[in-house]
Amino acid sequence: MTGTTDLARRFGTPSYVYDLDRVAAARDELFAALPDEVAVYYAAKANPHPEILREMRTGGPRVCRAEISSVGELDAVLRAGYEGTEILYTGPGKTTEELAEAMARGVRTFSVESPGDLRHVGETAVRLGITADCLIRVNNATGAAATSIRMTGVPSQFGFDGETLPGLAAELREVPGTTLAGLHFFPLSNAKDEASLIAEFRHTIATASALQRELGVDFRIVDLGGGFAAPYAVQGNRPVYGELRDALATSLDEHFPGWRDGAPRIACESGRYLVADSGTLLTSVVNVKDSRGTRYVVLDAGINTFGGMSGLGRILPVSVEPHESVGTDGVPAHLAGPLCTPGDLLGRQVPLSDPAPGDLLTVPNAGSYGPTASLLMFLGRPAPAEIVVRGDDLVSVSRIEHTRTYEHGQAL
Repeated sequence: MTGTTDLARRFGTPSYVYDLDRVAAARDELFAALPDEVAVYYAAKANPHPEILREMRTGGPRVCRAEISSVGELDAVLRAGYEGTEILYTGPGKTTEELAEAMARGVRTFSVESPGDLRHVGETAVRLGITADCLIRVNNATGAAATSIRMTGVPSQFGFDGETLPGLAAELREVPGTTLAGLHFFPLSNAKDEASLIAEFRHTIATASALQRELGVDFRIVDLGGGFAAPYAVQGNRPVYGELRDALATSLDEHFPGWRDGAPRIACESGRYLVADSGTLLTSVVNVKDSRGTRYVVLDAGINTFGGMSGLGRILPVSVEPHESVGTDGVPAHLAGPLCTPGDLLGRQVPLSDPAPGDLLTVPNAGSYGPTASLLMFLGRPAPAEIVVRGDDLVSVSRIEHTRTYEHGQAL
């Protein structure tokens, strides 16, 4: 990668550096870990940068489809070259307006979270004279991985409670404007290890097979979800899944004998695994102060720059890599951002020796859930620069701009 010190000097801080070679490597390694017949949806929410979206769709023997949850993401993936038929539209709050726009722009596959959501999709499709392929998102009552971040098994706005689905079968099959095309699962995030990931996929496949029998529908698509792990804002490497490919194939052979011929088509989805290690956050020290026995290193990057899903604590603790004179064997310090809120902390008790204003720090594995998952508009501070490289070659430099659009001449 082009030297971070040089990039920081040229384009300032805070800024992100994304390496497309790392994106391509993650994409190709994930496909290598899956059977050839399995499709992958890239979760655009992880990083919707145009260059990254284009890289997901091009440049390899196998490329990703797109999973989106808004018309903003729809616009981004279409601009990156995706066709409507390559897109899965998800989310619990799909409005009539966004459904109509998505359908008008060619999207035909939607994940639905409840009977009301299914009817909503169907009503919009009927008005447009089309039929929408709907995947029933399933909130399983049980799971196999006990040590990962569970996404199901509790009350949630996401998905049908799995135990209720058999009793809803007749109602769901008869919703005008829709076809029950399959199932959508997302039972866990960031699996602790490969054994946990495999166990969860096996459980999901068995559940999908049982639901197909109980609902009396021959599914055309089964999205098994994700759970692929990657370090986030800390040191580390993406895991290599050496046993997943054969384990998935064996389980699918048992429960869906026609899957190799596309009956049903099998998909997985991933966000952070595909982009986390492609990104580095560059930030500079603005000030250093001591307060009642605690040292604060104030940076020009805060939760407006690297909010970790709106500052919900997901990025603590971060790792920093000091440059030049800054070491990591000194007094532990809180890493504070520039915002007027005590919640603007990127790390607590991070050891740094002799930090001084102007010093450059970097946060590794920061390619996912960066600017667009942060409090970007708070205080109106400029968005960070986003620098895209391919190895040592500079591809682009851009910055999200904050604008306000007025509608003149209309009564409030």
